[in-house]
Amino acid sequence: MPSSPENNEQSLIQQAADQHAEEILARRRESRARRAAALAAHPQPLSIKTELTRAPLAAAAAAAPVSTTTQTAGYLLAVGDSWFDYPIHDILTRLDDNYGYNIESSAHAGDPIETMVSQVGQLDKFARCMDKILALGATPKAILVSGGGDDIAGKEFGMLINNIDLVPIPGWNDQVIAGVVDTRIAAAYRLMITSINSLCQKNLGRTFPILVHGYDYPVPDGRGFLGGGGLLPGPWLKPGFDEKLFSDINVTTQMMTTVIDRFNTMLQNLVQEPGLQNVTYIDLRKTLSNAQANYKDYWANELHPNAGGIFGGQDGWGAIAAKFQAVLATLP
Repeated sequence: MPSSPENNEQSLIQQAADQHAEEILARRRESRARRAAALAAHPQPLSIKTELTRAPLAAAAAAAPVSTTTQTAGYLLAVGDSWFDYPIHDILTRLDDNYGYNIESSAHAGDPIETMVSQVGQLDKFARCMDKILALGATPKAILVSGGGDDIAGKEFGMLINNIDLVPIPGWNDQVIAGVVDTRIAAAYRLMITSINSLCQKNLGRTFPILVHGYDYPVPDGRGFLGGGGLLPGPWLKPGFDEKLFSDINVTTQMMTTVIDRFNTMLQNLVQEPGLQNVTYIDLRKTLSNAQANYKDYWANELHPNAGGIFGGQDGWGAIAAKFQAVLATLP
């Protein structure tokens, strides 16, 4: 019986992911060999003893007073965009500070997910981060992936929108949205997740839980990082709406709700696909407000939550991290 088109596509993705993983691991083996040679030639390398235990810190210290025991809620690996790599505070720092995780991350602000998964992307650093956790005698509790926002927002954002005067189809260009979200971003996510699974399988003999998330509903008000302008990043959304003559912020806010829903639906469908059973989707919608009366309490700018505290407003990053913790708490 001939294979179905779906099975052929899955096979091609798996082959590409396996080849990607082999190339990454080959580079890691070369790097490990250079490191081992450097340490062998070092006149006085340091030896550090680390002890992993589930015993309380005081009990561990009493049983082995010469050992240093570090408490942790678990080790996390991460790849992603600015939601994992934002100045001072982001989701990962909140998971560290609020819940006690140790996190190794290759996330880089501004990376589209296509860039993350490319041969010059984040997965080489991800493999290096994995080695750091393994060197402690630990394994990851979960792997976190954040991506797709930079594939939509930014300089090319206006290409997704038809001019307000383009009767009868003003607003979102459904064909372009489908191509970007449902095809291109979805394909990059498939390859990213399959490559991560292949790396873990080849390196550790098993896969781990992977958590992915959609974004919350932003307000395209023209605010960038620290206000934006000049050399500072942003704004990422309002210029595209302005280009297509959409000036009513209530209208553009609702339009963003539509496209964020489309993005979340794509991820919800993706995690149901064969071979992705270890992936959990986290719905972050309505965690932060997009109401005109109070959205600035929750959003620092068009794309990123507030940090709260001395930074003002609500702790949006903390609220988002709590959604991750609700899932992480269910994992062994």
